[in-house]
Amino acid sequence: MTNPVRRTVPLGLHWPTLDPFLFCAHHDDAYPAGNELLAPAVPIDDRELGMDFSGTEGWSMYHGMLVPGFPQHPHRGFETVTFVRQGLIDHADSLGAAARFGRGDVQWLTAGRGVVHAEMFPLLDREHPNPLELFQIWLNLPASHKLVDPYFSMFWAEDVPRVSLDGGELTVIAGRYDGVTPPKPPPDSWASDPTSDLAIWHLRLDAGATFELPAAAAGTNRVLYVFEAETVDVAGTSVGNDTGVVVDPDVALTVTAGAAEVEILVLQGRPIGEPVAQYGPFVMNTRAEIQQAVVDYQRTGFGGWPWPEDAPTHGPANRRFARHAGGEVEEPAA
Repeated sequence: MTNPVRRTVPLGLHWPTLDPFLFCAHHDDAYPAGNELLAPAVPIDDRELGMDFSGTEGWSMYHGMLVPGFPQHPHRGFETVTFVRQGLIDHADSLGAAARFGRGDVQWLTAGRGVVHAEMFPLLDREHPNPLELFQIWLNLPASHKLVDPYFSMFWAEDVPRVSLDGGELTVIAGRYDGVTPPKPPPDSWASDPTSDLAIWHLRLDAGATFELPAAAAGTNRVLYVFEAETVDVAGTSVGNDTGVVVDPDVALTVTAGAAEVEILVLQGRPIGEPVAQYGPFVMNTRAEIQQAVVDYQRTGFGGWPWPEDAPTHGPANRRFARHAGGEVEEPAA
């Protein structure tokens, strides 16, 4: 039988992706206790504030000047899917929407014709460390949907299916698995196309446990990102930690953990197959469309920024919520 493993690639902060995905980042920060400003209760003046990706003492400020995170910045032409495993994110955007989410929640944001948002990491616990772990995935939009209205959905942890396995668990963020269906993606997402074969799954296996990854459709791109492991066997190929494994999609694969627990993020989807022109936070099909995106942002600010500061946070209350642009407020059931 032909080996279904096509190639392996090393992983850094930003993981290499295949169409329809554009980008994937894994942030895993051991933040210290916070102070009354929800900022680190330790000196930060020795960091390159505004551009701190150093990982010093196990954490970064990123573009945050006081609270870690990413102050207001624009997007056009794609979607962000943010899966937070530990900690909390404070979201604010140019539509006036706001959210505090994390601890297993997923936010799915269709930027479409343009949105500005901030993603800050408030350190709510003033007595103990504030660990944060998240994945942010950029999913492309086809040309026909690049200028749709912005839209965001919250998938609360309580509503995201977690399938118990023999020696592990599969978190189903997108794409059906064995009859299990996750929450519906935004209406204009590539994931909402029934032919997209799109899946975002998180797999955890105990040491020595085995999982059979079911076959996907021929022509789908599928990558297994091994981000926590000593070793793992993927269809007879042994790989180590921090490794991306590009595999044939249309055969079932056996994944076997080595001597330690294994965690894998699976991204798959049928390619959109269109030209990609990217300039920072804008992803279109042509350079002319990128130039128009820059002009539109300079002219309109994609609706303007309704917040009094570039990096808003949502106070010390330890609760998760989402307030949509129309004023509707939702909270997790539990």
